[in-house]
Amino acid sequence: MVNIKFKINILDQVRVYYLDLVMSRLIFSKNMYIIRTLISLSLITISCLAQDSSKHSFKYSALMPIPDLSFFDQVYTGLDILEQMDFKPLEGKSIALFTNQTALNRNGDHILDLLKNIPNVKVSFLLAPEHGIWGINDSRSKLIGREQVDPLHGAPIIDLFNKYVYPPHWVIDNIDLILVDIQDTGSRYSTYMATISKIFESASEKRIPVMVLDRPNPIRGDIVNGPVPRTEFQSYESYHLFPIRHGLTLGEASILINEMGWVKDLKRVDLTVVPMANWDRSMWFEDTRLPWRNPTPFLTDQLNLLAYTGMDLFRGTNMNIGFGTDTPYLVVGAPWLVTSFLLEKLNELGLSGVEFKDVKYRPTGSIYHTRIPKYDGQSCSGIGLEITDKNQFNPLVTATTIMLMIHKLHPREFKWELDGYIDKLFGSDMLRVTAAQKKPPDHLPAQWAQDVYKFSEFRQPFLIY
Repeated sequence: MVNIKFKINILDQVRVYYLDLVMSRLIFSKNMYIIRTLISLSLITISCLAQDSSKHSFKYSALMPIPDLSFFDQVYTGLDILEQMDFKPLEGKSIALFTNQTALNRNGDHILDLLKNIPNVKVSFLLAPEHGIWGINDSRSKLIGREQVDPLHGAPIIDLFNKYVYPPHWVIDNIDLILVDIQDTGSRYSTYMATISKIFESASEKRIPVMVLDRPNPIRGDIVNGPVPRTEFQSYESYHLFPIRHGLTLGEASILINEMGWVKDLKRVDLTVVPMANWDRSMWFEDTRLPWRNPTPFLTDQLNLLAYTGMDLFRGTNMNIGFGTDTPYLVVGAPWLVTSFLLEKLNELGLSGVEFKDVKYRPTGSIYHTRIPKYDGQSCSGIGLEITDKNQFNPLVTATTIMLMIHKLHPREFKWELDGYIDKLFGSDMLRVTAAQKKPPDHLPAQWAQDVYKFSEFRQPFLIY
């Protein structure tokens, strides 16, 4: 079953430690056999009660019971669990599958390949997220053709990002189930969760059940950081009231959204989450030993995925953040940037887990990337980031510090993107106002600390690991 950990505050930890110290001294003294026996029986009773209380019960959502795989030392995703069940929950169903290139089992086989060999399961439609089913640099994407039909299953591919917002009625009317299997980024900039919410809305209206196959939060599930978006600044990249780094898995986020009625008109869906086995919240993606696939064209490894959590804010400025290079999100620069003084000031701050270096580079657009990089073909001066300790590195503090210092050093050259895009990425105007008021970089994290505290408490009932 799913491993559950109980969380207690520091004061309770102190009380438990003190009680444990006193009781241990008493129990192991002479002539205390009867008390030791009673204590043992009490601990067994407490253990049984704890196991009973660990069973999750939600009003609108359900966790699928899964086999006990705790004797294995590897993480099993929701797809792996479904495969262990021989895909029995899908038998006899016509399904629409929301997925992309990241939907691999622990052996590296894609869900579409696995389902091809399962009789009595029909993949009727593929629902494509931003960047498509196979991404933009996967050879299989070339097999789809103009008709946008998957060659493996003959299923039409429905673009839910560029063409449609909701699954069309002729999709919903011809399926029994919507299956979701996709690796999220761990940051709320990703549009995948917004698209899933639109799927929930359509499924709720037609009473079509949704099954989410859970996957790890690749940048750990025990770290929450950044501001919660204010409602007036919500967008596809700040769609729900999550901090930038929310620490949720896709399954947990789905349950939270469904239970809270965070889709339009408080709609709920018949939601089942197939949880993982053996995943721990303190795990980085590499600790899971699961195969890696780039979740977006610009997230090419696990270090730049972590940097993305903070550095993606620079898309709200006129700075280049490594698009058009081999190191997206690990460099920030512009033709007008003077790096010597900036580098000196950054090094004086001694930010944890990261080192900075002066770089010269020329961003070049690629046929594989739909975004034309800023300053395409121009020589840029920049600051390169080298993450030396990802456990100490704070991507949000690092990114906002660099941004505020550049804003101060280059007040004429530095520009915000139009239409308040930085506010939509950040979730409020706090960052832009802090820059305008010329406050020091360390002023900002204290402003979102209350958001982190409140969300960390709020999310507790929806955590399944």
